[in-house]
Amino acid sequence: MSNAETSPAVANNTVAQGEVSSVDPASRGTTGAPNNTTLPGEVSTAIPESDEEDSPAEPLAEPPAVAETKAEEKKDVPIAKATTPIQELWALASSHGHPEIWGVTLADPASHVPSQIVLQKYINAYDGDLAKSKETLTKTLDWRAKTKPLDLLKKQFNSNKFARLGYTTVYGDAESTNPEVKEVFTWSIYGGVKDLNETFGNLQEFIEWRVALMEGALQALGIDKATKPITAEYDPYKILQVHDYKSISFLRQSPVVKAASTETIKVFAQNYPELLKEKFFVNVPAFMGFIYAFMKLFVAAKTIKKFHPMSNGANLAKEMANSSKVKGLGDLLPKEYGGKGAELSNIGKQTALAEETKAATAS
Repeated sequence: MSNAETSPAVANNTVAQGEVSSVDPASRGTTGAPNNTTLPGEVSTAIPESDEEDSPAEPLAEPPAVAETKAEEKKDVPIAKATTPIQELWALASSHGHPEIWGVTLADPASHVPSQIVLQKYINAYDGDLAKSKETLTKTLDWRAKTKPLDLLKKQFNSNKFARLGYTTVYGDAESTNPEVKEVFTWSIYGGVKDLNETFGNLQEFIEWRVALMEGALQALGIDKATKPITAEYDPYKILQVHDYKSISFLRQSPVVKAASTETIKVFAQNYPELLKEKFFVNVPAFMGFIYAFMKLFVAAKTIKKFHPMSNGANLAKEMANSSKVKGLGDLLPKEYGGKGAELSNIGKQTALAEETKAATAS
């Protein structure tokens, strides 16, 4: 199952807030002295005596050491430019050999909103922990360089194994770049699996299919065309996921399903942080508790809170009635999920599919 879904310098002479400077401002200059002025560090104990009337004294030249000190004080003290966490992530990403994440060709986030969104999500995923954000970002870049997820969008998967198992739908204004006017869903219909070993047995193939489904949803989400930056509190660039487990009693003790579930959770937790709005597990049998046990091992606690198991899929529309930015979303969902909309097979977009012989050739 998927997750998606984290130091400014102070000028040398600055007094930190809450501190009191121990230097008296009046003491910073050099005080004028009588004619017998001593060099710094010396103390004169002799007081000159004279019966003659004092005559105007010629100005004394400042000792070289004092003059040099003043000259240095007049120089502008360089102030280190503050580096924000997102700029540190950009520096890391720009030094990496792979230039892209989620369809976004990364650029300076100060002027490129899509890149700001991508990098900020890595910061949000770990509540601002920069070290963890950097670690995960590096792993994502390495993984995308190796896996080439965008190429998987073009790959034709075996229709005998994956037809009608995964869909992407968009409700609201699908063409808009405004994330506030649409909702993107991915649907994993595991109840449609024909042969357990055929679909889940080849782990790499299953993961590639699942990644292709996710990348298609990201294209529909349109982060690469985004114009609104995100913050730690505001982020509308997220996806809703539905996993339907209707009629899957055969998964009870299946080692291939457990292996596929574990690997999917790990891959998505690492490479798609902060992309999950909510995930609904519908028509869930009671024995499917092992899935949640795996999730707790690899998925952040705040992400687990977004998971909603439901024994009856028809209740999904009620959940959407008041929780979505798209008005009347519940009614737009397919009838089997409590809505009044068209069936997934009619409106949902699948990954590229081919007959078994063609899919084998493409692989």
